Amino acid sequence: MKKSEVKVGIIFENRQKKTAVSPQLKKVLRQVCEEVLRQEGLDGLFEVSVSFVDDGQIRELNKQFRNMDKPTDVLSFPLSEDGVTFDVNGGTGAKLLGDIVISLERAASQADEYGHSFMRETAFLTAHSMLHLLGYDHEEGSPVSQGKAAAEMREREERALEKLGLTREDGDNA
Repeated sequence: MKKSEVKVGIIFENRQKKTAVSPQLKKVLRQVCEEVLRQEGLDGLFEVSVSFVDDGQIRELNKQFRNMDKPTDVLSFPLSEDGVTFDVNGGTGAKLLGDIVISLERAASQADEYGHSFMRETAFLTAHSMLHLLGYDHEEGSPVSQGKAAAEMREREERALEKLGLTREDGDNA
């Protein structure tokens, strides 16, 4: 692997039955993860877990971990406390980023609401969550925000998606 190369191993888990998970979706989400890491100036091997759930399942997780009894679109569970220092998988040498949980039911609904594709919406949620795994936090009063506010996150999310050709006008509902 070249010094400036990024490679992400993703452990996908589909825990819902309402929305199909295509190989193309997995490929695009891997590209999004890699692009976010490149944008942040990181290189090397990384590992992340991505779970697909429905609104009921994400509501339970949101209640359990955030004390919010309502569904949400994506949850992020970073393994790093500072977004800089990562544990390493002893077998592969990959830096362990954490877990992303996406409600595909919510992603489909939001894609319709915002007038773009399911693929684009799911890619956006993945970019958003990857930034959380790297220490960005848009929640007020966050102890790890380090000045990485919502506007900065949005700009970085959009830049990663544009680089991959996933624009807001993307009407492909793959």
